[in-house]
Amino acid sequence: MNPYQYYNPQYYDPYTHYDFNYQAQNQNAHDFERQPLLERRVNQLERQLQVQKTELDRQNKEIGRQNREIARLNKEVTRINSEIARLNQNDERHTRRLNRLNQRLRVVENRLNIPFQASDGDF
Repeated sequence: MNPYQYYNPQYYDPYTHYDFNYQAQNQNAHDFERQPLLERRVNQLERQLQVQKTELDRQNKEIGRQNREIARLNKEVTRINSEIARLNQNDERHTRRLNRLNQRLRVVENRLNIPFQASDGDF
């Protein structure tokens, strides 16, 4: 016999020292005492959830408004870009016309032997 009560795993029940009925009764009493506290906490969490939902709805509306504003600004930017492209094409067309006109003018100057200098402001 072992004086320290060496246990044999085949015969040892580690739960013999616990009274499960006492624990269950104590737990039920504890839960009954905590019930109003739990209800208050649940109510508090529900109110907090409602406040958060209201704030999320407000933020979603604001995001929708900003998205509509961005879409409107994108249309305006597209319109301005197309206007700039049209003006650039018009500018290029006028530049080509001026270049052709300058070439023709130089041809006429050369035929008529008219002296021309870029610094002359009278011509």
